[in-house]
Amino acid sequence: MLRKIVLFVLICICFVLQTSVFPAISFAGIVPNLLIILVSAFGFMRGKKEGLFIGFFSGLVVDIFCGSYIGVYALLYMCVGYLNGFFRKRFYPEDIKLPLLFIGISDLILNIGIYGIMFFIRGRFHLFSYLKTVILPELIYTLVVTILLYFVFMKINQLLERYERRSGLSFDS
Repeated sequence: MLRKIVLFVLICICFVLQTSVFPAISFAGIVPNLLIILVSAFGFMRGKKEGLFIGFFSGLVVDIFCGSYIGVYALLYMCVGYLNGFFRKRFYPEDIKLPLLFIGISDLILNIGIYGIMFFIRGRFHLFSYLKTVILPELIYTLVVTILLYFVFMKINQLLERYERRSGLSFDS
């Protein structure tokens, strides 16, 4: 139960920071995607189930407060979290290269998915313009923020695991 509360708080904090604090320090109107860092990091730290769970609720928060349609972001974030969960066995806490790679790929997949659903369906075929002005700058900014934020999420996960081991709780609770 503590894990779910902590994850809910983390989702809320990341969303608030992403939508209120980081726009004030944006570069050319681009802000980092803190939620994709959270979803991806916990996906490969904890596995498919938790990646799916965090992805769904992160996306749902974005849908409710920022989205045009309910469920689009929830589906995209959920898929990203689930896909990152496949790499749980490759996760080594001390190595940041692999998480940077996964978070970068996840951000790219998410933004191309958003483009596909929100723009391409409406007949706007400017993928390369969108790639150059939005996707790649956001990807770079997100990766820079990942270097700092990833270790915070990793430490939170380790503290939760220690608490669960001490309490005799299952990791999948």
